[in-house]
Amino acid sequence: MKLGTELISGRMVDTYVMSAEDIAERIRTMEIRGAAEIARRAAQALKEDVDSYPGQDLQGMRSRLEKGRDALLASRPTAISLWNGVHYVFKDTSKLITAEEYRTKVRENADRFIRRSKNALKTIGILGANRIREGDKVLTHCNSKAAIAVMAEAWAQGKRFEVYATESRPWRQGVLTANDLAKLGIPVTIIIDSAVRYVMKDIDLVLVGADTIASNGAVINKIGTSQVALAAHEARVPFTVCAETFKFSPRTIYGELVKIEERDATEVVKEGEVPPQVRVFNPVFDATPPEYIDSIVTEIGVIPPYAAYQVIIKELGQEFIFYED
Repeated sequence: MKLGTELISGRMVDTYVMSAEDIAERIRTMEIRGAAEIARRAAQALKEDVDSYPGQDLQGMRSRLEKGRDALLASRPTAISLWNGVHYVFKDTSKLITAEEYRTKVRENADRFIRRSKNALKTIGILGANRIREGDKVLTHCNSKAAIAVMAEAWAQGKRFEVYATESRPWRQGVLTANDLAKLGIPVTIIIDSAVRYVMKDIDLVLVGADTIASNGAVINKIGTSQVALAAHEARVPFTVCAETFKFSPRTIYGELVKIEERDATEVVKEGEVPPQVRVFNPVFDATPPEYIDSIVTEIGVIPPYAAYQVIIKELGQEFIFYED
């Protein structure tokens, strides 16, 4: 059934009711991208799965949603926003005894997560805009909706500044960022990733997003982020992360390491471009240590990176840390 149209990878496409497995495949192939967006789409897919399940067989309903859950979680193993969003949908469902109770709770959880996610972006924009001053030169990396929300709000407030956006290879998400900012009227210059240190001497503020924030305050984000942070640290330029609290990882509290996803070599070199004995290493993310991060802008306030542990406990709670199937 057709729902309407949406903007995906820079183009408008028709949208239909899809199963969680269908959405998982679109996340895996990066047709759906962005940490917050994949989390919201996963929650919506699980809601649609439970709505479309025929009959009142609770076990069958559970089995269907758990299959969808597993497919979604496998699609982007590094993205904690996806993990948190999916598990939020299942919150308080383990002891329900009727299919209708289960369906209602899944719907409520999915709607609450999606609503909170969207509202968080607005709040981050308002709080983060205070970090941008008139005449600033801001550098950003990859395509962070949270970082863009901050810049959009600052611009709407009448502040005039310019932005340098890294190309962000191999997927070149920086081109998406440049288009988003240009539509708002914000002056933007695209630079190649390796030019970051060269331009850093002229930068006043770095704004990036996050895929995952560990309990020690380390930020897992698009490959190259740590190099941007290192260059900013050397040049004494404030390095600010913009992230919703559902990007904080409860799993890291008990020692679990964040898995760095490695993608296909053809994203870097075309088939036949190098001899078969040449190995291509294509990690998607890297880790920026907390000592290179000045602050993290969240929907609950601007915090130091070392406050990540308290955020995880307060906002996500023990049921996220000890999730039960």
